[in-house]
Amino acid sequence: MFELIQLRCFVAVAEELHFGRAAARLNMTQPPLSRQVQILEHLVGVTLLERTSRNVRLTAAGRSFLVDARRIVKMAEQSTALAQRVARGELGSLSLGFTAASGYSYLPRLLERIRTELPGIDLQLTEMVTPDQLDGLRSGAIDLGLLRPPVSLSEFAVIPALQEPLVVASPASGPMAARRVTRLQDLDGMPFIMYAPVGAAYFHDLLTERFYALGIAPRYVQFVSQIHSILALVGAGMGFGLVPAGAQCMHMDGVRFDALQEGDMPSVELVLCHRRSNDNPALARLLQNLQQEEST
Repeated sequence: MFELIQLRCFVAVAEELHFGRAAARLNMTQPPLSRQVQILEHLVGVTLLERTSRNVRLTAAGRSFLVDARRIVKMAEQSTALAQRVARGELGSLSLGFTAASGYSYLPRLLERIRTELPGIDLQLTEMVTPDQLDGLRSGAIDLGLLRPPVSLSEFAVIPALQEPLVVASPASGPMAARRVTRLQDLDGMPFIMYAPVGAAYFHDLLTERFYALGIAPRYVQFVSQIHSILALVGAGMGFGLVPAGAQCMHMDGVRFDALQEGDMPSVELVLCHRRSNDNPALARLLQNLQQEEST
C-alpha cells in the first residue's frame, strides 16, 4: 500500500508539471522526489506521469488518480489540524453540571464567555444538586461542576466563582405583606420556608447555624430543595424565605424582595469544581481562560 508521502510527492509534481519546482515546493531535493513517484507508480501498477527531457504530463490514469490523491492528502491535513486543535482545547466537548440557583446569576455569564472566547467547545449542560454533581465528577459523567461548598475531597480542585448575599423573600399580598423583614430577628416565630436538610444541605446548614447563633426560631412550614419552589410557596402566602440575590431575576408573581441588614448573614458561595485527574483538553483550556481573567 502506498504512503502519504508518495501521494504528496505525486500531487506536487502533477500540479507543477515540473520535478524541480515540485521538489522546491516540498522543501526536498529532486532525486528522492522522483524516487517516491516511481515507488507510487510501481505500487499502483500503472504509469501516472509521462516524462521527457523537456516536460512532464499526466497520463489518463494519472489524471484520474490525482482526484483521489488530492482528496486523501487534504483529508490527512485536515485530520492533523483537527487533532492538534482538540489537543489544544480549541475544539471539543465539555459537560457541565450546575445547580438551579447558579442559573440565575453566574451561569449565564460563564456561558456567554465560553460562546465568545471558546466557540469551538460544545457544551452539554445538566441541572444537578451538589451531591449528584460530586458523584458525576467522580464517575466522569461531567467534567465541571458549578456547585455549593464545601468540597473536602482531595481528588477535586475548587475555584471560587461567586459570592452573593441572601435576600428576604416575602409575600407581596395577604396578611403577611405588611410585615417588613430586613433583619434576621424579624423572622423569629414567623412562618418560614426552609431548605431541605438533604437536597439543599448547604443552605439548610448555613441558616440553621445562623438562626441558632442569634437565638432565632422561625416556624418552619415546609422543607424544599429548590429555590424556585421556595419562591412559589412564598408567593402563595405560606411564609417567608431567604434566597440568593440572583434569584430576584425570576420576578416571581406575589413575591417581594428585601435586603438584609448588613452583617446579619454571610454571603453564600458558588464554586467551580473538577476532578484533578480529568485530562479533557477542553476543560484545561477553559480553566486557563478563567485564570487569565482573574489575573487581569
